[in-house]
Amino acid sequence: MDTQVADTLLGSLIDGRYRIRGRVARGGMATVYTATDERLERTVAVKIIHSTQGPPGRAGLASFVDRFADEAKTIARLTHPNVVAVYDQGTHAGMPYLVMEYVRGRTLREVLTERRRLNPDEALAITEQMLAAVAAAHRAGLVHRDVKPENVLVAEAPSGGPANLVDSVVKVTDFGLARAVEASTDHDSGNQLMATVAYVAPELVTDGRAGPRTDVYSTGIVLFEMLTGRVPYEGDRPIDIAWQHVDRDVPAPSTLVPGLPRALDDLVARATRRDPAARPADAGALLTEVRAAQDGLGNSNTHTAMLSPVADGPAVSQPTMVVATVRPTERPSWARLPEAGAPARGRRRAAPDDGEHLGSRLGTLRTRLLGDSNGRLAVAAVVVVLGLVAALGGWWFGVGRYSTTPELMSMSKAEAEAQAAQGGFTLRYTDPRHDEQIPRDGVVAQDPASAARILKGGTITLTLSLGPARFPLPDVVGKEFDLAEADLVSAQLEVAKGTARYDDSLPEGVVVATKPEAGKEVKPGDKITVILSKGRAPITVPNLVGKNLNEARAQIAQLGLVLVEPTYKQSDKPRDEVLGQSPADGSGVEKGAQVRLEVSEGPPQVAVPRVVDLPCQQGKQVLESQGFPVEIQFNPEAFVRFQNPPENAQVPPGTPVTIGCF
Repeated sequence: MDTQVADTLLGSLIDGRYRIRGRVARGGMATVYTATDERLERTVAVKIIHSTQGPPGRAGLASFVDRFADEAKTIARLTHPNVVAVYDQGTHAGMPYLVMEYVRGRTLREVLTERRRLNPDEALAITEQMLAAVAAAHRAGLVHRDVKPENVLVAEAPSGGPANLVDSVVKVTDFGLARAVEASTDHDSGNQLMATVAYVAPELVTDGRAGPRTDVYSTGIVLFEMLTGRVPYEGDRPIDIAWQHVDRDVPAPSTLVPGLPRALDDLVARATRRDPAARPADAGALLTEVRAAQDGLGNSNTHTAMLSPVADGPAVSQPTMVVATVRPTERPSWARLPEAGAPARGRRRAAPDDGEHLGSRLGTLRTRLLGDSNGRLAVAAVVVVLGLVAALGGWWFGVGRYSTTPELMSMSKAEAEAQAAQGGFTLRYTDPRHDEQIPRDGVVAQDPASAARILKGGTITLTLSLGPARFPLPDVVGKEFDLAEADLVSAQLEVAKGTARYDDSLPEGVVVATKPEAGKEVKPGDKITVILSKGRAPITVPNLVGKNLNEARAQIAQLGLVLVEPTYKQSDKPRDEVLGQSPADGSGVEKGAQVRLEVSEGPPQVAVPRVVDLPCQQGKQVLESQGFPVEIQFNPEAFVRFQNPPENAQVPPGTPVTIGCF
């Protein structure tokens, strides 16, 4: 089945702009499509990152998407003729994608599959352009981390016909992609090795470190493969291949392809040292060595005998291999790299006799101008005009184009904008800051300062005030002093210890209170007093409620506490009965602490009604109706002749009354 027919992305529109036209390649980490940018009407390459490799659903992880976007922005700023340009990035159906320059050509892997190995001049030409791209990345602080033939594109010649690889333009792609994937998987994949094991540097295998020398090593392995047609190490498992980079030196290419010059063996050996410190410092340093090797091979004119084994017989001499130098001048102009020390573009280098011709022409011109009075007058006029132009130019560049910066300090934002507009200046604002003196939206700083020189119509940078800094005091009650102090100091507050006190609920050394209290508004630099707990006090206050005042007074004195003058309160309880206490029972106090009591002053007094001279039963009814118990003496059927307590006596409610009837 044609896999392109089953690809649901074909024909789809990404981000309302990129129409997918065809699939170029699919790998374990990404798929590359050709697409049409319908906004700019150009062909681009779209690389969509999927999750078939690594932890499931990685492409949907927010951490991966964020890291991928950050790397894409960094790569997009990397501009070099040998780097595949990145135009855009985003996500489609939860999968991140990159929009890149579309390069018509093949990958170096496809070239090697077809050719198996390359001639030394072709291998060095491709390596030179690869290193030029990676060196640009190293200067920008980027490390590729995954240099391999699959990430090297060999562009077609502009003529469209077959071309020697020496004339081809090489472009490197996928800068930063391995770093973005690795960063997104560290927390859940055991810090996987995100590199191709055939080209991985030893330090990436042993401790995961990657730097410019890591890319140097991988480039050396790619050069080895171009020269020999194979990678140096093979194995049944990827981990076995990776550890061979750690344990073994890369063999010399001439041991596999007899007749290769010694300079190429030395170049590969220098780039693939197991110790990173023994390699060239970065791609730029290795590029210098590659160019030196090219020059050395081109100047040596040495024919190296190639020996090829013949079946069932000894090795016989074969035609010699001539290694030609690869010079930029032999390439088409579109494929040339800049030479070190080359003259700037557009500057014509004078021929040996140009100076003589120029001197002759200047002499003739001088004779013609100064030979008559009109010529001399013209020369004088030109000199005067040039002098005036020079004077005006000097005045303009030295004084005339400048103005004086206005004083904007302490103005409100609106006042500053009006003042700047009056002088024709532009304002920009930095992050505001708090200020104790200048109110909110007032100017606290300006650059350039007032009265300084500034270009007419220039830009003045202002910093506005947020007003005085005020914030609620953090609540540190219940924290140990060290933690409370750290919280308060981080809020730019000064901390002082107050007098410690006992507390029934908080252990010793814990904050029981602050002055001012938590939540009160404070400003940076305020002094906060922290009161610590001494733990529970040694004396426990007993329960005194319900006891007689005299009994409570004796118990308080026995504990070494001090009874404050009791407070009397009306109550139905008997007089001198304790109604309440402070501190509450069970509280811890120290010796000599004061105890306050509320004491009943007894129920309210009522007047005894007069029942004398009333019939005995009627008098009883009157007293009982008002809550007095009645005791009758003598004859219940007679009249009341006396009562006790007497009439109008003030007695507590319920006091018994005795009446005598006869």
